[in-house]
Amino acid sequence: MLAEYQKQEAAAVVHGNRGRRPVNRNPRRVANRVVKLARGRYADFNQQHFSEMLAEREGITMSRASVRRILGRVGIRSPRQRRVSPHRSRRQRYVQEGMLVQIDGSPHAWLGPEREELSLLAAIDDATGKVLAAVFRRHEDAQGYFGLMRRIVEKHGCPLAVYRDRHGIFQRSPKRDLTIAEQLEDQLSDR
Repeated sequence: MLAEYQKQEAAAVVHGNRGRRPVNRNPRRVANRVVKLARGRYADFNQQHFSEMLAEREGITMSRASVRRILGRVGIRSPRQRRVSPHRSRRQRYVQEGMLVQIDGSPHAWLGPEREELSLLAAIDDATGKVLAAVFRRHEDAQGYFGLMRRIVEKHGCPLAVYRDRHGIFQRSPKRDLTIAEQLEDQLSDR
């Protein structure tokens, strides 16, 4: 290659197919026919379905990517509109401090990797985002949450509502199997 470069200079490194038409290129007349069919008989078809119909009914075998490329050059887009994903709206924060307190626990190696994992139980005011109380516990447990709530009441007063997750300690475990009516009544009383 070096010897060729010394003889022909830059012309030696130019690819041999440069300037030639690719063998797998679709003929212009076929591309024109695809555009005509896309604007006419198959105007409402998406590009995948259109490429399948070209092969099945018109005898033009072409990949969906080729169909898309040909149609894109003349400004024809797929008629299928993408659905807008539903916006996840957040609930409005409570308007006044003390109305709602959010409580949750988070297990983590808070004191470093060499120490045991602890659960941080925390209470946050919904309106202001202030941390009202926090406590470390070995596990997320009812006693820890009772202590957390006691600190909140002593320091800030009683909140109107408490928001919590569905951790097992907040769920009542029945001593016996409840009837369907009792289960429904229990779910309604949780709200």
